[in-house]
Amino acid sequence: MKESENKIYFYPIWIRIWHGLNAIGILVLIYTGITMYYSNRGFQLMDFQLAINMHNITGIMVGLSYLIFSIGNLRTTNHKHYKVKRIGMFEKVLKQSQYYMVGMFNNQHPPFPLSEKRKFNPLQKLIYSIIMYVFMPGLIITGIGLLFPELIIENVYHLSGIFLTALLHASLGFLVSIFLIIHLYVASIGKHPLENFKSILNGYHDPNKH
Repeated sequence: MKESENKIYFYPIWIRIWHGLNAIGILVLIYTGITMYYSNRGFQLMDFQLAINMHNITGIMVGLSYLIFSIGNLRTTNHKHYKVKRIGMFEKVLKQSQYYMVGMFNNQHPPFPLSEKRKFNPLQKLIYSIIMYVFMPGLIITGIGLLFPELIIENVYHLSGIFLTALLHASLGFLVSIFLIIHLYVASIGKHPLENFKSILNGYHDPNKH
């Protein structure tokens, strides 16, 4: 990372492109997923077949976007920001959680301020690692299974394999949706609610504005 006028270059261009594509894709998947789940003859947010087609196409795009993220992490130093150290992890996560729930409302200083070496605080690192290395692969794998149902085991303990795959896919989608809402809220935290959004556009993080 490089610094310019006290700003830290946090987000290289490939991260910003991936983040933008992923964000748009996830929003489309959430909308079309809700449309398919709650659609009936009396109420439809959009045409059911259109929702299916958009969901499938967007799902493939998000899968390719995740591949870009994975390759980028392997070929750059970005992967180090997702490494969770087990020693002292619980105490650090608890401390950061207390700051979010109480400290920041009392104008306390963040316990783990972002720096050139620390892109995420301990709570962010833990959650982002779970999202990117557990939930996203799970969504992609179950999505591929639903796109090609012949790949799914027919029965698991007398339960339909397709039903279980769909249930897991929908559950992971719900959890990612909850994460997105929390992510947007946390991104608005700072001296100015739009500062973090500017950072993801220009790549620079200003420590003096957080």
